[in-house]
This record gives sequence, C-alpha cells and structure tokens, in this order.
Amino acid sequence: MFDTMTFTKIAASFCGALLILLLGQWAADELYHSGGHGEQSYVIDTGAEEADEDTVEVAFADVYASADAEAGVRLFRQCSACHKAEAGENGVGPYLHGVVGREIGSTDYASYSGALSEVAEVWTPENLNGFLEDPRGWAPGTSMGYNGLSDVEDRANLIAYLDSLDD
Repeated sequence: MFDTMTFTKIAASFCGALLILLLGQWAADELYHSGGHGEQSYVIDTGAEEADEDTVEVAFADVYASADAEAGVRLFRQCSACHKAEAGENGVGPYLHGVVGREIGSTDYASYSGALSEVAEVWTPENLNGFLEDPRGWAPGTSMGYNGLSDVEDRANLIAYLDSLDD
C-alpha cells in the first residue's frame, strides 16, 4: 500500500508546490517592487497637510458648555484607580467629590505636591482642563503620575461629571 514510489510522488508534489510558491513570490516582487530597479516613484498630493493647517481649535468654554456628564462617568473609571468620588475618602490621590470650585490643597489629603498651589488657587473648570490635558506641563513637579487626556471633549465631559458629584 505505501511503497517507495508513493512516498517519492508525495515528496515530489510538496517540492513542486513549494517551487511554484517561491517562483510566484519572486515574480510578484519583481512586478510590484518599487525600489532598486531605477524606476521613478511619484508622490500623490492628497492635501492632508493643508487640512491640518486649516484646523480651528475650539475654546474650552464652548466645549464645556455642551459637555455630557454621563459620558464623563465612563472616563472617571481611569481616575478611580487612584481617586475616590466620595467626600472625605482619599485613595492614592485626594478625593474628587466637590473638586470643581474647591481650593487647591484644601482637603485632608497629606501628600499634595507644592507644584499645584504655585500654579493656581482654585480648581476651576479651566484649571482642571489644563491639568488633565498635561499634568506635568501645567504644574511642573506634580506628583500625579498620569500622562494626560488629549481630547478636549473627553476632558469637558469628565469635568462636567466631577462638577455633578456635589450637586
């Protein structure tokens, strides 16, 4: 049933299939490869760079006016790793209940960095926006180990949620 000739046919079939695969790959590479053979490549201008120049940045106050506190609940999950939403319950960071409008460093949290009080006195929505966008850039020397939230709408939604915590 399984003699030498059958084994030879099977092995030759695999070798032939591999040879066809390699030759097909080589032929495709020669046909579609764009470098190394002296061909000229062309760059197609899509106007993407011009679109970046025309981008208008929206003021935070306008975005905050239409912010959705319900969308901020989802974003607060990132914050809840270190902060609590309940009044007086500190985590790794201070509690955030009533943070909007509160004086910076006014809670019983013991590990505030002095960098925060040097930048501002009150956590206004604008100050929170700047801090959440780039904590180390807004308050150099801060002990908050967070890289920031880049989307202005996300920051506005999160601040609206934090503002809704204390009614």
